[in-house]
Amino acid sequence: MSPIAPSPRSWKENRSIAAEFEGALLISSSLFPYFMLVSLEAGGPVRALALLLLAPLVRLLELAGLECVALRVMIFVATAGLRVVNLQAAAKATLPKFYLENLRRSAYRVFAGCGGKRYVITSCPRIMAEPFSREYLDVDGVLGTELRAFQGFFLGLTSPGGFMSGSRRLEALHAAMAGAEVIDVGLCGKDRDQPFMSLCAERYCITPQDAAQPVPRSEYPKPLIFHDGRLVALPTPLDSLIVLLWIPFGVVLVTLRILVGLSSPYKMCLLCTAATGVRIRAQFHEPRSDAATRSRSHTLFVCNHRTLVDPVIISTALRRKVTAVTYSVSRLSELISPIPTIRLRRDRFEDGARMRSSLGHGDLVVCPEGTTCREPYLLRFSPLFAEIAEDIVPVAVTNEGSMFYGTTVRGHKCLDSFFFLMNPRPSYGLDFLAKVPGGQKSKYDVANHIQQAIGRTIGFECTNLTRKDKYRMLAGHDGLDPRK
Repeated sequence: MSPIAPSPRSWKENRSIAAEFEGALLISSSLFPYFMLVSLEAGGPVRALALLLLAPLVRLLELAGLECVALRVMIFVATAGLRVVNLQAAAKATLPKFYLENLRRSAYRVFAGCGGKRYVITSCPRIMAEPFSREYLDVDGVLGTELRAFQGFFLGLTSPGGFMSGSRRLEALHAAMAGAEVIDVGLCGKDRDQPFMSLCAERYCITPQDAAQPVPRSEYPKPLIFHDGRLVALPTPLDSLIVLLWIPFGVVLVTLRILVGLSSPYKMCLLCTAATGVRIRAQFHEPRSDAATRSRSHTLFVCNHRTLVDPVIISTALRRKVTAVTYSVSRLSELISPIPTIRLRRDRFEDGARMRSSLGHGDLVVCPEGTTCREPYLLRFSPLFAEIAEDIVPVAVTNEGSMFYGTTVRGHKCLDSFFFLMNPRPSYGLDFLAKVPGGQKSKYDVANHIQQAIGRTIGFECTNLTRKDKYRMLAGHDGLDPRK
């Protein structure tokens, strides 16, 4: 076998390729982190804890050369009794982000350079690898381990002959070739003698000299805009243990931070918040108005939406009370909010009247995207805010957390603020931009202008995507509770 190399220019565009998923296309050959993600996001914390406790056994089996047994253990713990739809949702909404971050740059260049039939071969359950492979790698077939299911629930077992390893890979690839005599290019991980490579005319293998460099974001097959899941980092056994040990301290810390936020006066809130480890950096491009000026007219602050606490952080930076406009916020979140909130109903006329009434009594913060976006992209701004105010201050918002995301689509939204504040050192960056007059242009022009101004300030890309697009991609619905 030859070491992997960038695809030569002499290659024909219609060359076919068969590539091993773990260890070749992915930098790491370990599948444990992805089973941990499935266990946590689709099964819950108890299932994830069980898998973590078995991590030493899984590693010992792998070191003893019993990779198949280790994989069967992980499959059973992660999927036994799990609903099929829950695993499908996690594979579509959570796993792609981590696959992309672990995608080997050199291997992907070879894979993307082949424009013919593309096949991915993996010991991982096909249901876990297929959504990413078809969406981002544009493959024609995913040859993976098949799982048994009964009445919509997984049994934690593999189908007869469905374990994708050894000679089974050769048989599956031969069947998928549909009469073709040979695959043009074969790609496998290091130190692996894969039978399926015998069907390939040119064979490439990952060598120890190959740089384990991931594909940079600018070279992703397609932009990663939406994803779900609570964990920020790939949950290797060590990282999973660190998160588990941190949770008791995190619960105490988030309780302290909430109590400080509720009890501190606005003038002191910034210092008190910093004392609990929350970092806030605020930059003002215009002098802040004094109390006399504010008494004559109130300001509408328009910001991009990162987490549920965006308006609270803006109030903390301004050192005064502002009112937050909310949509689908839980009662618990409203209860622990240190600033007033007004709930909108997604009715243009009624919502506009409520916002005008609130703005008549004080400053107002609105997030016109209508939902959060974790990645450096801005969703389309709803123009409703441009109809209700003469003075509009755009606020460019960035945030960072090292352990947990403070947003979710499929999880418990009432815990969003708790998870973000549970990070060891959560941080926020605020840029208060120059005031924009409302009413002089059409509301659509004002909304687009503010979106572009915020995007330029923090380096985010503007899109026309909406809240509905996000929920359709991640959850398969429009984001509205059918019970309401």
